[in-house]
Amino acid sequence: MPTNGINQALKLQFGLINYENRYLTAEAFGFKVNASGTSMKKKQIWTLEQDEQDGQVVFLRSHLGRYLAADKDGKITCGAEKPDPECRFLIVPQSDGRWALQSEPYLRYFGGSADYLSCFAQVIGEQELWAVHLALHPQASLLSVARKRYAHLSASDGEISVDSNIPWGVDSLVTLVYLEGKYSLKTCDSRFLSNDGKLVKENSNTTCFTLELKSGKLAFKDCDGKYLAPLGPTGTLRSGRCSKPGKDELFDLEESHPQVVFQAANKRFVSVKQGVSISANQDVETDMETFQMEIDKESKKALFRTNGGSYWTLVTHGEIQSTAKEVEINTMFDIEWRGQRVALKASNGKYVCTKKNGQLSAISDTVGDDELFLMKLINRPMLILRGENGFVCHHKNSNTLDVNRSVYDIFSLIFNDGAYIIKSVNGKFWYVSSNGLVCSDGEKSENFFLEFLEHGRVAIKGSNGKYLRGDQGGTLMCDGVSVDVSSLWEY
Repeated sequence: MPTNGINQALKLQFGLINYENRYLTAEAFGFKVNASGTSMKKKQIWTLEQDEQDGQVVFLRSHLGRYLAADKDGKITCGAEKPDPECRFLIVPQSDGRWALQSEPYLRYFGGSADYLSCFAQVIGEQELWAVHLALHPQASLLSVARKRYAHLSASDGEISVDSNIPWGVDSLVTLVYLEGKYSLKTCDSRFLSNDGKLVKENSNTTCFTLELKSGKLAFKDCDGKYLAPLGPTGTLRSGRCSKPGKDELFDLEESHPQVVFQAANKRFVSVKQGVSISANQDVETDMETFQMEIDKESKKALFRTNGGSYWTLVTHGEIQSTAKEVEINTMFDIEWRGQRVALKASNGKYVCTKKNGQLSAISDTVGDDELFLMKLINRPMLILRGENGFVCHHKNSNTLDVNRSVYDIFSLIFNDGAYIIKSVNGKFWYVSSNGLVCSDGEKSENFFLEFLEHGRVAIKGSNGKYLRGDQGGTLMCDGVSVDVSSLWEY
């Protein structure tokens, strides 16, 4: 857990682009490094780690788990399994947002092109500058380090306010949009944050920020060299006066878990409004009817967190209450995916059913109407999918979709009675052709089914009962019979 947020802070992963617009690449053969990559795939992704004693010192770890190093003669290697003294680098941020990387023991700068990389330059020139392209999934929660509060869209005030104790509901979702080395912040209603704090429909100079890193935290620098910070009583997010990032200007990106609403067979929403017991007895969806679904990394079982921070748990006589503060065996549920409905099995091996009074209890051995729930994902109106080889994006010259791109398209996800419709950028719908290709130009919508099977990853099933997967050629297909790494998507 991070020190001050409720969710895991995201590990910073990125691509580094040199002056020739090529990505720093770690080859599997001989642990060689070059700057020849034309796009950001697996080999071009680096993870930033920090020295625990000295927060200014960073280590760059390749996709093979090896560390970048520079010796006294400026020779570059990337074979170290553990970070040794020659793996220590300092980031020297430039005014245009690019980085210079300086060897900490030898004080020389890292740069070059293609196979000719070295760390011997005494001064920073064009060859020693690297643009940073974040590789993490671009949808996250934004936490202010100073205020220990989360950013959320405040539609009534027309701003992003940084005053939430928890990142709850769709308003807390922030999408980072990357364009030519700069980043924009997009709200859940598809508006961009301008440096004066206003939300605007179009991306422009005032909505573009360069990312800077300071002791593992992010700062957003605007076109005038000033930094975003939460200002005033509601923490309005806008550029302040500072041209150097202090604590007020620092943010963490935290992973955004799926948040869901359940509707029982009695057509009412499951809620914690009435106290500790969890009951299907409400007619409107509020924060009290919204639950954060956290998939346990080891067991793959689901935990459901309430907006008060406690977890659903199994208590005596099979009742489900929201009294657990810690994760334990009784807070874990198996989800059975049954087309447009789900069934939940508690740790006693029984299915959760809705009793006549609306109370949820795990007392059933079989699944009938009372054990089925409609589950609606509420915090991904904009869908960005990343698979094992890259992002899902429209193919340039056809109606198919690529699965191996370093840029992403933003699709619309529309709930449809337990299923979902996926809409393309052009307003047309996704559908599956007779030969299993996923096409993006449908006039009519088609149902897809989301199955949250792993931590941070979803499987998507088509109406044909098969799973979406990326094929060897990098095309999105809907022909997977079972779920494997090619059919799990970060979302």
